[in-house]
Amino acid sequence: MADDARPVLLDYLNRHYASLKLRVTRLLGNGDLAGDALQDTWLRVQSKDEEDPIHSPGSDLVRMAVNIAVDIQRRQARSLSLDEVGALLELPDPAPGPAQVAEARSDLQALRHWMERLPARRREVVVLVHMEGLEHKEVARRLGISVRTVAYELQHAHDYLNARMNDDGKK
Repeated sequence: MADDARPVLLDYLNRHYASLKLRVTRLLGNGDLAGDALQDTWLRVQSKDEEDPIHSPGSDLVRMAVNIAVDIQRRQARSLSLDEVGALLELPDPAPGPAQVAEARSDLQALRHWMERLPARRREVVVLVHMEGLEHKEVARRLGISVRTVAYELQHAHDYLNARMNDDGKK
């Protein structure tokens, strides 16, 4: 900042602080933020070495303060408060625990056991629909059966597997 620009801006800031704060507060909607921004503006004016021409000290200072306030808001938006960090740390871990993993493995083993006992075509329909994600129409085409037969086989497979899995769960 030019040698004569710094004192002009600092003098203007000191003499018109209240009106500058009011203008910045109106623009930002937050008096505390406006005060912080004006303090940072004073520091920035103190440390600047660039030779920027002064067109209007009041407008230049308000522009600087608003830009600084935007920077402050961005920093605050990126950082979490201690309470927010604490709340995040208290959230339950969504990953399954050892007991849930063991239960899921047991259920999968039981499902495999009961799937092996299905008739071959019924088992193949279940695999094509549920494991490979094929539409009933495509399964029917591949197996040379009607779409209605695919639905029939699926319904009976579901009924059988649900009954067996429920029986296993009661034991």
